[in-house]
Amino acid sequence: MFQIQIPSLIDVSLFTSLASLVILGLLNWYWKKTSTSTSSNDLLRLPPGPWKLPLIGNLHQFALAGSLPHHFLRDLANKYGPIMHLKTGQVSTVVISSPELAKQVLIHEAAAFSNRPTLLAMEVLSYNYSGLFSSPCNDYWREMRKICVLELLSAKRVLSSASLREEETWNLVESITHLSPLVINLSEMIFSMVNRIIARAALGKKCKHEQEFTSLVHQIFILGSSFDVTDLFPSLKFLHHVTSAKSSLENIHRKMDMILDEIIDDHKLVKGKSTKNAAAKSIPKSNVPESAGEDHQGLVNVLLQLQESGELQFELTTNHIKAVTMDIYTAGSETSATTIEWAMSELLRNPRAMEKAQFEVRQLLAGKRKIQEIDLKELDYLKLVIKETLRLHTPVPFIIRQATKRCRVSGYDVPSEAKVLINAWAIGRDPKHWGADADRFEPERFQSSSTDFRGTSFEFLPFGTGKRICPGISFGTAIVELALSQLLYFFNWKLPNGTKPQEIDMTETMGIAARRRNELNAIAIPFFP
Repeated sequence: MFQIQIPSLIDVSLFTSLASLVILGLLNWYWKKTSTSTSSNDLLRLPPGPWKLPLIGNLHQFALAGSLPHHFLRDLANKYGPIMHLKTGQVSTVVISSPELAKQVLIHEAAAFSNRPTLLAMEVLSYNYSGLFSSPCNDYWREMRKICVLELLSAKRVLSSASLREEETWNLVESITHLSPLVINLSEMIFSMVNRIIARAALGKKCKHEQEFTSLVHQIFILGSSFDVTDLFPSLKFLHHVTSAKSSLENIHRKMDMILDEIIDDHKLVKGKSTKNAAAKSIPKSNVPESAGEDHQGLVNVLLQLQESGELQFELTTNHIKAVTMDIYTAGSETSATTIEWAMSELLRNPRAMEKAQFEVRQLLAGKRKIQEIDLKELDYLKLVIKETLRLHTPVPFIIRQATKRCRVSGYDVPSEAKVLINAWAIGRDPKHWGADADRFEPERFQSSSTDFRGTSFEFLPFGTGKRICPGISFGTAIVELALSQLLYFFNWKLPNGTKPQEIDMTETMGIAARRRNELNAIAIPFFP
């Protein structure tokens, strides 16, 4: 997450000799420029934190910490407390690691912490902060969020798109069956299935550029999770021309933009043909059933209709449509697939839990002809598995905000424009709230518990909380529940090459979402009742 992009070095000796002179001059200028702001910070009662070096602050510690900042910041919080102050270059960063302080920031002081940080990756990739994730908390953001919830993510819409999910999960089952008893890359198959579901829900149809689109999304998650050097030193804007970060982001953005343009043009073409056909047949609008084509209309069509009607309080541009569509696709696909992947990893690692989950699904299906007849609300133990997976493997480890003004949290000053990182992953593993076995997979801990992931239990925040809580909770959990129930019902699972359950590598890798570092491979044996 805290990666600094550096230029490729063609001639190291030449670069070193020139750079040494340039850097000395830059550091001297920067030191003088920031000395005034540094002295003003001394007047603030900042939270405690580790020692800082001049100019770079705590960046050297992040460099030594490796690629898992949520682990590193959890360890620091154990030493310095649940609220810490770090200096990431020129920027103040406040880290929150307790449910009580998370509640203060996200609920009691929500107005001061409602915006996301301004980052180069978000500026370039989200059409200048036009997406749901990156947009400031303003009228545009509220209206677009409302549209996305009503047209795609509400309980009614989630129910109406059930056949879409069933079709794609059944395709997954068939693909795995055909490969049995070979070792399969289960991670790859899960991500492909979820990508298709999200694409069809957002776009209204399968994406013919699925492989390229998925590859670009993966690159976005890697680059979008890093801080460019200009994010760390905002006053040194000219460094855009020194590093390769901006050009890399713009290259990805151009490719993604071309695909989104083609998708939108296809929708306009289909809509135009439909309008002409309807006019030729003189079909009164009142005679067309309300539900006709509604289930798979897709968010893009809805947004194009709103753009054409001019009903909104602001001008809805094509860039707005592309930004929101890309946000829905990237956020929905990565987090849902990551959760399924981790759940299967934990079940393979814990055979007792696997056996209980399979027994429940197969008992419910007894006497029914197809798994779609199961009421997913009856999958009590599977829901416990999903909750425990979200607790241990929070898909997005950090809830990220930026202070819009100077304010106080737990008696400490948070400077204006400071980045605030709420370590939801660390909160979900805190022994103070989860016991001495907090790092152990134990779904039963949620039995007879009111703790839930919808934003009211501050010790469990995989989707955030408050006004910027993830709007796609119902849509995402519906995908996860159905996919896991299919995988557990139709197959018995084995590990390849004599691997023992306790030998499964559970190491993470960090993009925006915390995925498995290595893909999950397994053997699926079809189950015949």
